[in-house]
Amino acid sequence: MAAPPARARADYDYLIKLLLIGDSGVGKSCLLLRFSDGSFTTSFITTIGIDFKIRTIELDGKRIKLQIWDTAGQERFRTITTAYYRGAMGILLVYDVTDEPSFNSNFFLDSNNSGNWIRNIEQHASDNVNKILVGNKADMDESKRAVPTSKGQALADEYGIKFFETSAKTNLNVEEVFFSIGRDIKQRLAETDSKVEPQTIKINQPDQGAGTSQAAQQSACCGS
Repeated sequence: MAAPPARARADYDYLIKLLLIGDSGVGKSCLLLRFSDGSFTTSFITTIGIDFKIRTIELDGKRIKLQIWDTAGQERFRTITTAYYRGAMGILLVYDVTDEPSFNSNFFLDSNNSGNWIRNIEQHASDNVNKILVGNKADMDESKRAVPTSKGQALADEYGIKFFETSAKTNLNVEEVFFSIGRDIKQRLAETDSKVEPQTIKINQPDQGAGTSQAAQQSACCGS
């Protein structure tokens, strides 16, 4: 009995790989934990190298398997994590709304910062990768806020990407961020699939003259 098609065996319609990037301490791991496991911890453990979680969601009647990679923010780990840019379909640039340098390091705003996450994306990711800007720790008291919402929105508009403020602690907009970028990537993949036309394999039939010549050659070969 023939095996069913691979698509029928899979428990999802699309596999989407996402990458979380940003300075150390902005809450990337907390966002991932909140989205994947629905939990939050106040204990801070630095990500060493790279980690990932998987969650399957449903978007517009399609099952989407999200494979989300959480990268280390420290400079010494960036040579390790750059290899993961190439396979990413979507990238979340995360900063801490109470930490202006973490915002500046995303977009060439701080000449002294060697991170410049946008530069890393341009150098290592595919040209059509989806991007989204995320201002985390939005639950913090306004007296501690260093990056106004309007500033984050203005920069996202300048680069033509979506913008969300989130809180892993209170679960503010966490689902919305991942669902938003997941939907955008799904639509892009669906559009790409629809543009791929089925290929027709044409078999060139030899003309009568060529066939006669071939037969003559075979006859001469066999008769020799």
